[in-house]
Amino acid sequence: MAEFLNAEFAYTEALRILAARASVDLDPLLALACPPGSDPVVYLADLSRQTLQPLSAALPPEQVTGTLPGRAFTTGQPTASARDGQARIWVPVLEQTARIGVLAVTLPDDGPAHLRQAELLGVFAGLILGGMIRVSDIPHIRRRAGHGVSLAASMQWDMLPPWSVRVSGGHVAGMLEPAYDIAGDTFDYAADDDTLHFAIIDGMGHGTGSTLLAALAVGAYRHARRAGSPLAEMHTAIDTGMAGVYDDLSFATGILGTLALGTGRLEWTCAGHPRPLLLRGRKVVAELDSDATLPFGLGTGTPVVAARDLEPGDAVLLYTDGVTDAHTPDGDLFGVDRLVDLLEQQAAGEQEPEELLRRVVGAVLEHQGGDLRDDATLVLLRWAGA
Repeated sequence: MAEFLNAEFAYTEALRILAARASVDLDPLLALACPPGSDPVVYLADLSRQTLQPLSAALPPEQVTGTLPGRAFTTGQPTASARDGQARIWVPVLEQTARIGVLAVTLPDDGPAHLRQAELLGVFAGLILGGMIRVSDIPHIRRRAGHGVSLAASMQWDMLPPWSVRVSGGHVAGMLEPAYDIAGDTFDYAADDDTLHFAIIDGMGHGTGSTLLAALAVGAYRHARRAGSPLAEMHTAIDTGMAGVYDDLSFATGILGTLALGTGRLEWTCAGHPRPLLLRGRKVVAELDSDATLPFGLGTGTPVVAARDLEPGDAVLLYTDGVTDAHTPDGDLFGVDRLVDLLEQQAAGEQEPEELLRRVVGAVLEHQGGDLRDDATLVLLRWAGA
């Protein structure tokens, strides 16, 4: 059976085409790798992760909530339904380890062997998309789902890392709203062999000016990180970089940190930012306090690096004040206590970090009754253990 399946799924011709020219017509390209009649279709999640938009086919979008493709996207597990005596299988499309959409493909059945082949095709589709996004606007347009996107938001999305990164021993994910009109909020993370780096930044103001400020902060952070600077020097580099450009009181709050994947040692610095929450099991057991400096750009001085040893399974949530400051029309703030309660409720369902964040953001939007008046950004990292 394995030999038969390997013969049916052949990637050689698709790889030859990819090496010869940049292709933006992904579904026919995937069909070259599949058995006849498989009808592969790729859907990309929109920027707010509420719908799944077909990449190239003239098909309607699929909702994330309450559908089989949505379940494959939110859980990372294949789903299937009967289709003309065969199985229509939905699997995640992965950009490295980040779920960016789903792939639908028709196979003789939904047995383990065919599910595995469909999952590998989803990985292959994600690898192609990772390259396509750098040379074509089509994936970007599809992910906008017909929404108007502000200039500030468009610039910010081009600067963000993948929605999540999974490495041996660790997992980090980020999300922000309003997805189509974000400005000064941003996040960043990167992984190497033994360390997970992360940052969350909240630039003052709104609009493109706030985006430019956040872009400078992230640029200074990445430059220092890639130069191998210690955490305290990364912190100072952001402050120095911003102060060198802005001669007024422009500033950004933020938290920078590292997680040692082999030991669970968490270290961070804080520039006037809300304290992270430590989730252990199904309970928030602490707010991670530290000696905060002034916000970046106002002369932070030498920061104090705080530290905490995590236990296997611990998760840390970083957020901007747009989350807790969200409020109902009569002024009822979302607040830290409500965030803690919601985090514990979602943790009880053992959700993956990216799905947990999606649900938290949904609750914040519901609380405010629609669009947010300020950016709301969250980053969740989890240590699985050595």
